[in-house]
Amino acid sequence: MGNVVTSPTTAEDIAKLYEAVPPDLADLIRKYPEILPDDLPAGLPPSRPEDHRIELEPGAQPTVQRQFRLSQPELEELQKQLDYLLMKGFIRPSTSPYAAPILFTPKKDGGFRMCIDYRALNRITIKSRYPIPRADDLLDQLRGAKFFLKIDLRGGYHQILVAAEDCHKTAFRTRYGSYEYLVMPFGLTNAPSTFQMTMNGIFRELLDKCVIIYLDDILIYSRSREQHLKDLDAVFTLLHKNRLITKGSKCDFLKQEFEFGPRRLYRRSENRPQKNQDHPGLEAADQRQGAAEFSGLRQLCPPFYPKYGWVICPANRPTERLRLLLVGREAASCIRPPQNRPHVAARSSHLRS
Repeated sequence: MGNVVTSPTTAEDIAKLYEAVPPDLADLIRKYPEILPDDLPAGLPPSRPEDHRIELEPGAQPTVQRQFRLSQPELEELQKQLDYLLMKGFIRPSTSPYAAPILFTPKKDGGFRMCIDYRALNRITIKSRYPIPRADDLLDQLRGAKFFLKIDLRGGYHQILVAAEDCHKTAFRTRYGSYEYLVMPFGLTNAPSTFQMTMNGIFRELLDKCVIIYLDDILIYSRSREQHLKDLDAVFTLLHKNRLITKGSKCDFLKQEFEFGPRRLYRRSENRPQKNQDHPGLEAADQRQGAAEFSGLRQLCPPFYPKYGWVICPANRPTERLRLLLVGREAASCIRPPQNRPHVAARSSHLRS
């Protein structure tokens, strides 16, 4: 599936951003107004070596799927979003033999999100093997850093071109005609790999020095405030040079907690309560629900426990299918948090996920 259209950042949002950050950081941001506009600019992004390509399996034929029925409110939203994409130059009318259907999903604010069902096209697409980095490996780079800033790209996929010879494969049909994408749409099977490859190419000189990237999340980290401003200047320069647009409302400036990829991180603070007690759900571990909760909880532990398979062994004893998992003293002792295990505490970073 693929969703389209991002909400613009208003001038009021940008003004609040300048007020919320220290003066020296605000001055640095003002040097690069092009990377923080109200909305994505009209027109196409620059062509890059990593432009998205859709390579099909040998003998594959164009895919055609039936349209889905839409309600009247959805049809009205469809017209608005088509007008927006045409105005921006992201799509154009198409006579392609390919035809993917569209549908709408509800948004939290009560609106609709337009999605394109590319599943049939994805089935005949040769899958990219470009690696998406492991979040745990990326977070290892943050050890010793004290200053952080997370940047989120606005409609990131729409800032990458589709190769000219592959645009017709992105065609989707609606009640108001068929259209095809000129920029990379959401929902294509190799889109994440293309995006990661593009970001790695742009920021290669800074990777693992002061920048880590997980898809459209860019995290800048530094050991000192002075170095942090220099690192930010280097990142903003590359964003400006490559005409990449950020979303100010989703950029985490000087926040104590922020999300990065699939993880939520926080900066260690003396005022932050330390979770030195055993997990509160352990008392209920002799019940079905408690056993299920514990089973899910322990999936997050391996990165912080050396020899985790050996440590957790007492809790892995085989049980009958319908018996309750009984966690005795031995099993409960093996699942204490890292802070209570000296050989683990040294390995735990000041950033937790």
